[in-house]
Amino acid sequence: MDTQTQHDRAVLDDPALIGRAADGDLAAFEALMRRHNQQLYRAARSILHDEAEAEDAVQEAWWKAYCHLRDFRAEAQPGTWLTRIAINEALMRRRRNRSREALIQSAYQAPHEQDTMPTLDPDTAAPDSAGPDQMAWRAELRRRLEQRIDELPDLYRTVFVLRAVEDMPAAEVAAALELPEATVRVRFMRARRLLQAAMQQDLDPRAAGAFSFAGHRCDRIVAGVLARVRAAGC
Repeated sequence: MDTQTQHDRAVLDDPALIGRAADGDLAAFEALMRRHNQQLYRAARSILHDEAEAEDAVQEAWWKAYCHLRDFRAEAQPGTWLTRIAINEALMRRRRNRSREALIQSAYQAPHEQDTMPTLDPDTAAPDSAGPDQMAWRAELRRRLEQRIDELPDLYRTVFVLRAVEDMPAAEVAAALELPEATVRVRFMRARRLLQAAMQQDLDPRAAGAFSFAGHRCDRIVAGVLARVRAAGC
């Protein structure tokens, strides 16, 4: 594909890309994937807590989206529709994983043992100064932030990731999670308070860097989905 053709597809809006992809234009579908991969990945990872599982969930979500492109209705927000598919896939995987873990645990755990979770070190106080190596400190800060986001209760985590990290409007988050918009706003506010208490500083300027979506991860997801599409002869 030449550079001009790539540019032409890149400037098309989502409904146009979906229409072309539904007609068999795989380059349009690739452009759609690259546009929304980060949002879908972050949503899936917020549920699964595992990068590899999140990648697999996003690939499966894209496959399901491709198979139902003609079912898309223009009155819906494409990003919301796609994110909902990824969330459903992640939730299904989490339920499956928990069922598998419960079976394994029941096979090896003695009857008197308690099913307890280890507690995490609550010490997240930041140093008084950043120190000489700014890059190292920023990496450490991001690591701590990602850890604290992972520790949020399920009730709040995905809402926070979609609102603060992915910057989705509250109305779109509500549609994606099938929640009232007021509930999304309340959960987001409570999630921020929990994180601020843990980090003891304002997180907003740094949240956008959490769960960075490296180019190779996006490439991997796109390549996997397109290979599956081509193999299916769609």
